Amino acid sequence: MEQKKILGEERRTLILQLLKESTEPLTGSDLANRTNVSRQVIVGDITLLKAKNEPIIATSQGYLYLHQNAGNPAFERTIPSFHKPEDTEKELNLLVDLGVLVKDVKIEHAIYGDLTASVMVSNRKEVKQFIENLKSTKAALLSELTDGIHLHTISAPSEKTLDEAEAALKREGFLMES
Repeated sequence: MEQKKILGEERRTLILQLLKESTEPLTGSDLANRTNVSRQVIVGDITLLKAKNEPIIATSQGYLYLHQNAGNPAFERTIPSFHKPEDTEKELNLLVDLGVLVKDVKIEHAIYGDLTASVMVSNRKEVKQFIENLKSTKAALLSELTDGIHLHTISAPSEKTLDEAEAALKREGFLMES
């Protein structure tokens, strides 16, 4: 028996509910299977939900709903980083091992201006998956467009953790200093 497609607003309400309830990213394919539509329809739905200011981000692992963490405030910092593409995994593991969430990567592009991409890794498993996705898709890192220069927005439970993360990057020679 063929499953019935879930239509329009009802589907977007279900997608929002699934994302809010999930503690892990949900892929477009997974959401497509659950709603019996194509992945491309899901991409459109996510765009419409974002246009309604729903805090949904696309990560290399799938879509995430960003819950406001009122009970556990996080501290955030933007750090300038510099390294070769082959050091990406080392940089990310260094940060997540200290309890830091790497939220995004930003570069300044000569034509497009500021470009930002979601990273959203907070543990070695997520870093491994991020690196595997890079390899399997043969995608280029944004930092390859700027000879390794990039910014990360990082988040942690304390300023001390952010300070430790910067110190660790400095020891490895990854922190850009003025």
